[in-house]
Amino acid sequence: MIEKRASFASESYEDTWPTPDDIQHFFLASPAKCWFFDTGIDVAYFRIEGVDGTDHLPPDDKRRALIYLWLVGHPTLGVQLYWRKWDGKRPHEYSSKGDLTRLREIVQNLHADSFSAGLFIPYDVAWKAVKEFLENDGALPTSIEWIDNEDLPLDLIPDD
Repeated sequence: MIEKRASFASESYEDTWPTPDDIQHFFLASPAKCWFFDTGIDVAYFRIEGVDGTDHLPPDDKRRALIYLWLVGHPTLGVQLYWRKWDGKRPHEYSSKGDLTRLREIVQNLHADSFSAGLFIPYDVAWKAVKEFLENDGALPTSIEWIDNEDLPLDLIPDD
């Protein structure tokens, strides 16, 4: 069985995802009204497990394919998206491609976690990718540019 889960704007979703209509306003509102200003939580995720014909495998089977989309919101930079797929053998990881001239500029979220400013994209652009992800059962959205995480410097985020 394919399983979907999500955590977005302090809401948890089991066995489903919010509909695009349910969350669109969090991306297209003014920056002061984006999701984390209302909730104090600036991270979110969507998960789908049992994709690519692995839905028959037990949930704890390492061959069971799964996909995550993590989001981090920032009041001025927008949203960083991180897409990860485990195909049963190895991970495939991509980050949203923002202004790469700011790649070494480190910013923090509300919980003091460090992120590259160069991987954030505007809210309205991030919305296109999130909507596409939800409508296409977790496929890597083509509406934005991505950078393969293998192409990012290993020391991009300094150890705290």
